[in-house]
Amino acid sequence: MTKLFGTDGIRGEANVYPMTAEVALRIGAAVGHYFSKSRAGAHRVVIGKDTRLSGYMFENALTAGLTSSGMNVLLLGPVPTPAVGLLTRSMRADLGVMISASHNPATDNGIKFFGPDGFKLSDAVEAEIEALIVDGVKMSPSDKIGRAKRIDDGRFRYVERVKSSFPREQRLDGLKIVVDCANGAAHRVAPETLWELGAEVVSVGVSPNGFNINEDCGSTHPAQAAAAVVRHGAHLGICLDGDADRVILIDEAGNVGNGDQFLALMGARWAAEGRLAKNALVATVMSNLGLERFLQGHGVTLERTAVGDRYVVERMRQGGFNLGGEQSGHIVMTDHATTGDGLMAGLQFLAEMVRSGKPSSELLNNFEPVPQLVKNVRFAAGQTPLDAAAVKAAIAQAEADLAGKGRLLIRKSGTEPLVRVMAEHEDAELMGRAVDSVVDAVTQAVQN
Repeated sequence: MTKLFGTDGIRGEANVYPMTAEVALRIGAAVGHYFSKSRAGAHRVVIGKDTRLSGYMFENALTAGLTSSGMNVLLLGPVPTPAVGLLTRSMRADLGVMISASHNPATDNGIKFFGPDGFKLSDAVEAEIEALIVDGVKMSPSDKIGRAKRIDDGRFRYVERVKSSFPREQRLDGLKIVVDCANGAAHRVAPETLWELGAEVVSVGVSPNGFNINEDCGSTHPAQAAAAVVRHGAHLGICLDGDADRVILIDEAGNVGNGDQFLALMGARWAAEGRLAKNALVATVMSNLGLERFLQGHGVTLERTAVGDRYVVERMRQGGFNLGGEQSGHIVMTDHATTGDGLMAGLQFLAEMVRSGKPSSELLNNFEPVPQLVKNVRFAAGQTPLDAAAVKAAIAQAEADLAGKGRLLIRKSGTEPLVRVMAEHEDAELMGRAVDSVVDAVTQAVQN
């Protein structure tokens, strides 16, 4: 059996190993066995999902495996990933499970796990669970099999929690907001939350059919929402992804702002107010150099981690930081949530709009990004193109060419079979040549 866990749980094409019902059942049995040993008494697990058709299959398979190990299963139905983190902790569950492939197409699916504290599991715990999946576990006696029941008010609990993060003295009256829910898990909770806070809401991507999640909409395809912002004269666009743990914001002119601009705004603001723990925030190696320079100008330190919001959260917990995120739109505010929450981040941005009276275009333009270029090369299972001598030589030469005023980052994606080649430099032409030289070398290695 190949390694199951990546940077964000287990993910792949539905009905293709490892994302099959059979493997999901084994995963459920193994993870249930692992967490049922944590304490005496009854055990419970909450399961949420996004709107993919295959979610029904994995929900049933995981439930079968979990109940076979004695766990009682509480089924939340379609809810955002951060809702699972929240409800795992508030419902005193031993485990939380989210069935979602996030921003991936509908043909994919994935399984993410949360511990009883509402935070994602560590690499060490995932390794132990993976060993149990490989070895198999002993089922519970027939009189110890768990029960399963549906929880009808999970999304309402989440809406109330998200609203509680918004300042009580503020309202969104007079603001028109486009919210693109990617035909995903937030297609009901996001418009409801914004409307309840007083906004005029224009909804996009709120008609899931099992196949259209993230399809030409949401945070990875913001063009539709940007056009809606301009067409409706909206003050802001909020684009979520399929499981609503990330957000991309759009200003009133239809310009797209990423997670780095949000971190710059909130990092400087929180530091000025004395709210930024340790006067630092956490981002990944993908965040723009412009963000780092902007924060330095405000006396704020930027801590960098590997790509993946779980690594951001782990560093935040280790260092006692309360703000972090990714350029892709994962924003983590541990004063309010245990994982990235796109809707909550959108509300924090709106609160700053209301407080400052400034338009979204001004608040999303905090620094001038250093030119950045990212290209991907797909490889087949079993291939290790980064080990090729020609690739190593190309990387060394590109690093030398960019030294001083830029940087080069080469990494394998944790969720797809891709090598990502990223560079930043003030000289866009030089940067492009450096990236292309590495991409060409990797492509040759893949084809040979």
